[in-house]
Amino acid sequence: MHTEFTDPQAESAARVAGAVLRAAVGPGRLGVAFSGGVDSSVVLALAVRELGAERVVALLGVSPSLAAEERTAAHGVAAYVGVRVVEVTTREGDMPAYRANGPDRCYHCKNELFARIGADVAAAHGITAVAYGENADDIRRPDRPGSRAAAEHAVLRPLADAGLDKPAVRRIAAALGLPSADKPAAPCLASRIPHFDEVTPEKLARIERAEQALHRMGFPECRVRLHGDVARIEIPVEQIPLLSGTLGETVLTAVRAAGFRSVTVDPAGIRSGAFTLPLVGVRHG
Repeated sequence: MHTEFTDPQAESAARVAGAVLRAAVGPGRLGVAFSGGVDSSVVLALAVRELGAERVVALLGVSPSLAAEERTAAHGVAAYVGVRVVEVTTREGDMPAYRANGPDRCYHCKNELFARIGADVAAAHGITAVAYGENADDIRRPDRPGSRAAAEHAVLRPLADAGLDKPAVRRIAAALGLPSADKPAAPCLASRIPHFDEVTPEKLARIERAEQALHRMGFPECRVRLHGDVARIEIPVEQIPLLSGTLGETVLTAVRAAGFRSVTVDPAGIRSGAFTLPLVGVRHG
């Protein structure tokens, strides 16, 4: 991992976030709720710069909502940073409130993760504080109920506290040479299921198979939204014309083979929070 910055702005912001971590952890060890995405990767890397790798543990929540590709990629990022990964098995799928899939689904998922860290993991690994990758853009969005769970468990949010928005986080990731610096956002598989449609392992597996097929065919940034037996594909708008020819037929065949009766392509492209934002409203400012 790169340890020196050539971008003064990134260096300054990283120092602020690192100071937040050092002040909170004291002489103990920090656990980072880690997904392998750019935000949690930057938190992990900054923690290593500030505390040293021996005082940082990457905590990866594992359940059917985590795609196998994402699990593998997360281990790769942690290896690059030089931090050990502790996999935390979470059982949000056993909770009726999570399976009911209301707009607060993410709260129940994060609450389960942070509760298991506190109950099962922290003492075993000498963890005195836990941090996660909420950034300054996230705190302005109404579709992030997981932040409530973090607050209830006193989980640190160094990126948000340092005022780092998504572009700033990506600049730091690039400056540190992180493999996830250009990684597209990859919300959990449950986010592809419309709210109030029950989350089940079978649905998550179908979505994962379909998205894996799209990745293999050159669409690393994609969503397969589930509508009963219909798959609604979201890819960047500029890539949609690629689906008009032979490649499009191959994609449709592969997605059907994943367990869908029919397939449609959303002309609006990828939309973050497509299912949640219409229910919770958009907060401006």
